[in-house]
Amino acid sequence: MSDTFARQRPLVIAHRGASGYRPEHTLAGYQLAADQGADYIEPDLVLTADGVLVARHDVELSASTDVAERPEFAGRRRRRLVDGRELTGWFVDDFTLDEVRSLWARERIPALRPANQTYDRLRIPTFDDVVRLAVDAGRRRGRAVGLYPELKHPTYLAERGLSIEDALLDALRGFRLERAGVPIQVQSREPSALRRLAARTSVPLVQKVDITGRPYDWERAEDGRRYADLLTPTGLREVSTYASALGVHKSLVVPRDPEGRLGPPGRLVADAHALGMAVHAWSFRNENSFLPADRRRGPEAATHGDAHGELGVFLVAGVDGILTDHPDTAVAARADYLAAYAS
Repeated sequence: MSDTFARQRPLVIAHRGASGYRPEHTLAGYQLAADQGADYIEPDLVLTADGVLVARHDVELSASTDVAERPEFAGRRRRRLVDGRELTGWFVDDFTLDEVRSLWARERIPALRPANQTYDRLRIPTFDDVVRLAVDAGRRRGRAVGLYPELKHPTYLAERGLSIEDALLDALRGFRLERAGVPIQVQSREPSALRRLAARTSVPLVQKVDITGRPYDWERAEDGRRYADLLTPTGLREVSTYASALGVHKSLVVPRDPEGRLGPPGRLVADAHALGMAVHAWSFRNENSFLPADRRRGPEAATHGDAHGELGVFLVAGVDGILTDHPDTAVAARADYLAAYAS
């Protein structure tokens, strides 16, 4: 780890809010994340038919809302190609903001998080709602709550006549977040969207990188490169020209062995740091089903295992940020790491 990065306090980024405790992308989840000490909250952003940014993980709504049970929307069920995958359901870009606001959010993985269903009847927030929450939460706790939005499906939405980049930049200009003291970093899987943003704003950008596959904008352009090509020496240098950080699947930092246990860290963090880029790893969750084999506790998939220990491995590996569904666990793991580092 370079001296520049070693002196920095790793960020705790609340992945979709405190989504281990509340349904994802709800104001209750974002507020709890701030209360638990998260540095940033992460809303995934999509666009309504009338061009309003709302916080949802997917453009298809049935997994995280009650739209499928609403008879007035039965005729909106469609089959559509989204980022190269054929999906059947209800798509946010077919709904106005007022219609989206009429829906109830609900827990997306109830089998693993049954307690979250207690909070199922929560409204879907707009990005403006999330910004206001972050500003107010930061004032109350006396320390800024940052925003870490992900622009979802830019190419798909553009083909539907909607510009998620324009909508985001309009929102940021309207709120003047720098003057309000609210830090922001914007992430996307699509390099072309980030390049366009880099030409229009000085907001720090994060290139998201998955362990398999390729960005949809590359697929659409018949560019044969894959996510792995972003992490070669040439790819990293290219990313560093428009992004200040990599947001990577955690297995790209510390891979798992054939038995599913954590192995030794790779070179990604050091290579990114050498080019001046931070590394943010995703996604950390407390349930056994998401943990490496050597950190699970008990036979049940939903039982919480040693997520604190897993996080410690990644902090020692030098990551600069951790995206987590359980911000309280990450805050505690970071405190232990910093105490050990200081000693």
